[in-house]
Amino acid sequence: MQIVLAIVALLIVLGVVVFVHELGHFLAARWAGVRVDTFSIGFGPAIVKWHDRRGTLWKLACIPLGGYVSIYGQEDMFDRKKFAELSPEKKKGHYLSVPAWKQFIIVAAGVTMNFVLAWLIYSGMFMFQPKQVQLPVVGQVIQESVAFNAGVKPGDVVIRIDDEKITNWGELIIAKELASAHDADVLLLRNDKLVRVQLSPAERWGLVADGSKTELRKKGFFDGLYAGARETYYQSKTLLVVLKQIITGERSSKQLGSFITIAEVSGQALAQGLVALLTIIALLSVNLGVINLLPLPVLDGGYLLILIIEGIFRRKLGGRGMEIAILVGWLFIIALFALTMWNDLARVFGIGA
Repeated sequence: MQIVLAIVALLIVLGVVVFVHELGHFLAARWAGVRVDTFSIGFGPAIVKWHDRRGTLWKLACIPLGGYVSIYGQEDMFDRKKFAELSPEKKKGHYLSVPAWKQFIIVAAGVTMNFVLAWLIYSGMFMFQPKQVQLPVVGQVIQESVAFNAGVKPGDVVIRIDDEKITNWGELIIAKELASAHDADVLLLRNDKLVRVQLSPAERWGLVADGSKTELRKKGFFDGLYAGARETYYQSKTLLVVLKQIITGERSSKQLGSFITIAEVSGQALAQGLVALLTIIALLSVNLGVINLLPLPVLDGGYLLILIIEGIFRRKLGGRGMEIAILVGWLFIIALFALTMWNDLARVFGIGA
């Protein structure tokens, strides 16, 4: 039953996140006057397919682990000679027939939609779902911990960590993660007086929340939109910090998971209810947006970087060097997929434990 629940939840979560991402590319291309040949949820042979009035093939494919939008002529972006040789009729609706700034919008629209989706979900939760939050009040300081040695005391209220304002214990945990590679400047409120301490990097600071200090919070429309944007920003920043720490060796790459992890977490969320499932959808949408912005030639971030470079230097990129860069990008993606799959399989089957 748990396996079925995990599979169903995975299909829902991935389906929503991928559909929204590809819908961004699709709508931007239609707006720019570029033809969209295919809109596919999943890969491989189609289970269901149909054509719309403008000739776009819509399909639901049998391998539902992703999706794509096929934009007419986008594969020719590094072969302008091929585009130049096309007849005027075939250039109509071609990706290279529109100016670079419209190409930029088409590429950027996918990740933009992912961030918008996360923002709307988080905002809706803040507005419509009253939440019992743990206030950032210290209930206990572990003896000889980083916080104990810095002079933090029970009853202190954490006001700010570095440049991040802290309004609940969850934000404190996120800010602590963001500060894991440097001394954190922590502002406390103690007996109506502000106290500033420095907390050095550690796996744990030794702070325990005061469980009695909670508050039921529900935000209005504009406050909810702001809080949703803030949460989207925090989650994006946290992921970037984690990726940086994995690259530098500060974190283990074993923390990376594949669609197996997504299925497990999504299944647990589905069992808990709609709010938990929406939270996972928002988090995965943020993750997809951030990862797609990485400057690899096969990702949206790589194509955006290429468009920026071409705009600055007024020179079109292409040739053998670009082919090699794209190949390296694909090898990186394949290696990352293999690593995450190995991590999950090793965890599930106890390999190396």
